Amino acid sequence: MLSSYSHRTKQHEPYYHQPHALSEHQPQAKPTPYIPDPDPLVRQNLADWQDLKFGFMMHWGTYSQWGIVESWSLCNEDWIDRGGADYMDYVQRYEALPKTFNPTKFDPEKWAAAAWAAGMKYVVFTTKHHDGFCMFDSKYTDYKITGPDCPFRTNPKADVAKHIFDAFRQRGFKAGAYFSKPDWHCDDYWAHEWATPNRCNNYDSRRYRALAKYEDFTYHQIEELMSNYGPMDILWLDGGWVRPDSTINDEVRSWGYDLPKWGQSIDMGRIARMARQHQPGLLVVDRSVHGPYENYRTPEQQVPATVPPYPWETCMTMADGWSYSANPNYKSSRQLIHTLVDIVAKGGNFLLNVGPGPDGTIDAPAYERLADIGKWMDVNGEAIYGTRTLAPFKEGKVCLTQKKDGSRQYLLYLPDADEQELPSKIWMSSFSTKGIKQVKLLGSSEPLKWEAVGKGIVVGIPEKLRESTVGKAAWVVEVIHP
Repeated sequence: MLSSYSHRTKQHEPYYHQPHALSEHQPQAKPTPYIPDPDPLVRQNLADWQDLKFGFMMHWGTYSQWGIVESWSLCNEDWIDRGGADYMDYVQRYEALPKTFNPTKFDPEKWAAAAWAAGMKYVVFTTKHHDGFCMFDSKYTDYKITGPDCPFRTNPKADVAKHIFDAFRQRGFKAGAYFSKPDWHCDDYWAHEWATPNRCNNYDSRRYRALAKYEDFTYHQIEELMSNYGPMDILWLDGGWVRPDSTINDEVRSWGYDLPKWGQSIDMGRIARMARQHQPGLLVVDRSVHGPYENYRTPEQQVPATVPPYPWETCMTMADGWSYSANPNYKSSRQLIHTLVDIVAKGGNFLLNVGPGPDGTIDAPAYERLADIGKWMDVNGEAIYGTRTLAPFKEGKVCLTQKKDGSRQYLLYLPDADEQELPSKIWMSSFSTKGIKQVKLLGSSEPLKWEAVGKGIVVGIPEKLRESTVGKAAWVVEVIHP
């Protein structure tokens, strides 16, 4: 489809200039009420998902060969930096990347084993990002990993998405398919007749063509994922500027959405009905489009300051960006564990992203982080899985969680960078001591002494146990009720 870009000339771009919003998913000025799904099976699956707490995400595509941000360098918004490259030449080279994409070291079983050992319980894989390149075998495009131009098409694992979902399911993971609603390769979204000034569709649908063909294209590709790739638990939709006209706000307008000219609704009701016919109880996550098809919300690269009044998941990168980089700056294992604890104490799930490289491997430091998290979870995971919030959720350095029936409560101590061991006493000024049977440190069977002080509790940590905690990322005191 290289020729379809031949008329996207720069002379038209100033007319379409729009300011850039730093994030696709910045919070709106006025909170929009969460709409619970009426389907009992969806509600049950959502509750089950909330028990999982920790998931694994992978952004992977042809862009990994250049070590650049996924897809966005194709976009013509003024914040994009292509290093001074000519736009038309750049697009042609980018669209030729499938010809050299040959990740022969792709080993999804190794990925799944490492993620499972880290304590992760669900996976979300990028089956298609905004650039339109499919990491699954879609019959509706040749711009795919199994396409005629891609050397990996002859590999036994060429249908990458299938092998990832199969490998992770065999470990016990729930499966989620990331899918981009906008497709910058599809001529029915970015039409070749006009310039592509921003992330939105680039033609006046009132004058030239309707979006019906693009709606059908999107519908059919999602149906492939829902019917050909085994049991699916989550449909994780990205590209929040593709949405019903009634939901347009100032943030979306800043991305170049011009009503009533463009119009980008793809009939999510039709898509959701079809998807759930194939996958009953499927969780549909229409990111940032608050309404009936956002079963849970997904703050990106950030953790809410307080407990949100709806199901949610922070999606965050292990390194600086979503996709592979030749010189990644990985977050420390300690930082990732603290982030997990902070998220879970506020009632959320943590979806942690790693970007595989062009050869199909994951960096050694990423495996090291996963192993470190897994060792911590082996001891402290019961304070994470199947828990819910416990007011006030955090006091000082101590986060709180509890089992759903309240039989066990957990005080998760997050030490400062210079703290090497637990303090001799942990004090919570607001914590009910009614009915406490036993208090102990996870990883030890030794009962801890405690006392009620005012409306709170003070737990003593003996020197021997303090010595055993040296160097750990975080520590958990368990409070057991009858």
